[in-house]
Amino acid sequence: MVNVDGLDTLLHSHPFFSGMDEDMLRFIAGCAANERFEAGDLLFREGGPADKFYVIRHGIVAVEVAIPGRSKATLQTLHEDDVLGWSWLVPPYRWTFDARAVTLARVVSLDAACLRAKMAENHEMAYHLLMRFTAVMADRLHAARMQMLDLYAPDGDRGP
Repeated sequence: MVNVDGLDTLLHSHPFFSGMDEDMLRFIAGCAANERFEAGDLLFREGGPADKFYVIRHGIVAVEVAIPGRSKATLQTLHEDDVLGWSWLVPPYRWTFDARAVTLARVVSLDAACLRAKMAENHEMAYHLLMRFTAVMADRLHAARMQMLDLYAPDGDRGP
């Protein structure tokens, strides 16, 4: 896919992968590629195939949801060192939200099919990744809940 040298070092220094052993990181880096998105570009669209996940190296990315009868709502704004995308883990592997670059965004993308195959081969690595993604999923669901509470709160109950 790409030259793994450098990407495994980048993954090793990233907080999401902290504590994973060097061999696992090299194994994972074999699924990685650098990508760039200009401001306004979609990284993915709700309902589309969830074929990657992203480690944000630079820039700002908004996680958005379409609300019938309203414009899109931003559920969460992600920055450098955040991880984006967990739908690649759950069949039928479709995105749950949209993700849009707010500014120029440089990311490391990890190919989902490649990672799922490697997780099936290395169950210890799968465990480490799933434990980390459980925290990401909980954070996204909490952000979605908070945004929905704000959107549907009676006008007098909205905070500042």
